[in-house]
Amino acid sequence: MITIGMEEKKFITDSGIEIDEVYTFCNTSPEMPGKFPFTRGIQKDMYRGRLWTMRQYAGFSTAEESNKRYHYLLKQGTMGLSVAFDLPTQIGYDSDHAFAEGEVGKVGVAIDSLKDMEVLFDGIQLEKITTSMTINATASTLLAMYIALAKKQGADVKKISGTIQNDILKEYAARGTYIYPPKPSMWLITDIFAYCSNEVPKWNTISISGYHIREAGSSAAQELAFTLANGKAYLKAAIAAGLDINTFGQRLSFFFNAHNHFFEEIAKFRAARRMWAKISADMGATLPKAQMLRFHTQTGGSTLAAQQPDNNIARVTIQALAAVLGGTQSLHTNGFDEALSLPTEEAARIALRTQQIIAYESGAIDTVDAMGGSYFIETLTSQIEAEAWKYIDRIEAMGGAVSAIEEGYIQREIADSAYRYQKAIETKAKIIVGVNKYQSDEPKHTKVFKVDDSIRQLQVTKLQQLRIERNNEAVINLLARLESDAKDNVNLMPGIIDAVEHYATLGEIADVFRKVFGEYQQS
Repeated sequence: MITIGMEEKKFITDSGIEIDEVYTFCNTSPEMPGKFPFTRGIQKDMYRGRLWTMRQYAGFSTAEESNKRYHYLLKQGTMGLSVAFDLPTQIGYDSDHAFAEGEVGKVGVAIDSLKDMEVLFDGIQLEKITTSMTINATASTLLAMYIALAKKQGADVKKISGTIQNDILKEYAARGTYIYPPKPSMWLITDIFAYCSNEVPKWNTISISGYHIREAGSSAAQELAFTLANGKAYLKAAIAAGLDINTFGQRLSFFFNAHNHFFEEIAKFRAARRMWAKISADMGATLPKAQMLRFHTQTGGSTLAAQQPDNNIARVTIQALAAVLGGTQSLHTNGFDEALSLPTEEAARIALRTQQIIAYESGAIDTVDAMGGSYFIETLTSQIEAEAWKYIDRIEAMGGAVSAIEEGYIQREIADSAYRYQKAIETKAKIIVGVNKYQSDEPKHTKVFKVDDSIRQLQVTKLQQLRIERNNEAVINLLARLESDAKDNVNLMPGIIDAVEHYATLGEIADVFRKVFGEYQQS
């Protein structure tokens, strides 16, 4: 950001850190990649040994339509799938529920039962790909469906790999797709940790998300601080449940935003690894894999402009390069048209090609931590770390992330940051090309991707047929067992898997937990 005063220009990052005219010294000790505290990367050789996983976030309409897009992306060179679910699926309503009207298949794919999951991955062997699922409140049910499908395919579930987002704390703070109160929500999460540690050991059981915190308006320092504070809360909950941090800690991953300030984003990713290594070690992690911060990155959705949308290709390229130079383990690049609609195939292809050009043409992968040793980057890494620790210390003084969210502290900080950022744009203290400067008369970008409202009736018809064909007596009994398990503090994952294998629907399972846990209401 550039703030213009009466006599001088002041250059500051989006987190308010002032940038000096030149850097001639950085106070940092020599570190090597692959070694604690992993500032320079979690692997000794990083991308020289293995590229980041190139993912494209996709899901819309029905399972049939999304399956076609997945096959298209795999043919284009995508290395892993990243599934977007529609809003009713995210908040535990079947497509025929009254609350689902107008939202079925709109922001992601509608998944009501294992039948839909079978179609979603038709022709795709789960043992041979990694799958990331952006799902939180209903994460346990979607993971259960994925495991059930892997079994049906004859896969060894101990070999399937992927990630569920499963980060409910950021939903209370920034996004809003929660269902149950924090305490039972945390219980569901620790049940997943415990079950997967034994039964699905290669699965990443949570992706602790700063992405949505940033999309809600936080600064880079706040994104870092609030994400790691939430991560610390999950560690505490799992340890309190009797789990071994050296076991479940190896399956935690993080999800960060790549925003516009190129150097601050690189510094943020480097600081994140250093900070998490200290947090996890202080809480008892002794194995390096339990101390490493592994993360997925998505380019900034909120930075995409509807005005002059082709400019977004440049924005996404800069953001993706920052993620790579910052050491990401997987990356999704946004389509240039996503300020207008779901991405078209053309936009998705360009977004993927952007990653491939960085990987194979730019030289960015040739050395590990190419920005390491830069006076500016090393100083900025330490500065953003210091800012983040200040926030974490305040949160800890409140009793941790859950208490800070319940008190509204994190929400207020994000809202204040969003206000300051928007005010800077409106006053032109911050320039957004094509939005508040260099505007031009241009034809409307008419090629957009739309989902037809008739999708809901298709899903309703499938649900009606499912309820005729399945063994309803078995479903009733299994849902009753699930209710009993929820009341008796039994690990819920085996019961959920049994229920989905008999084609209990996502909404039916969510309703069981609504009955036992209640629904959370923001104060």
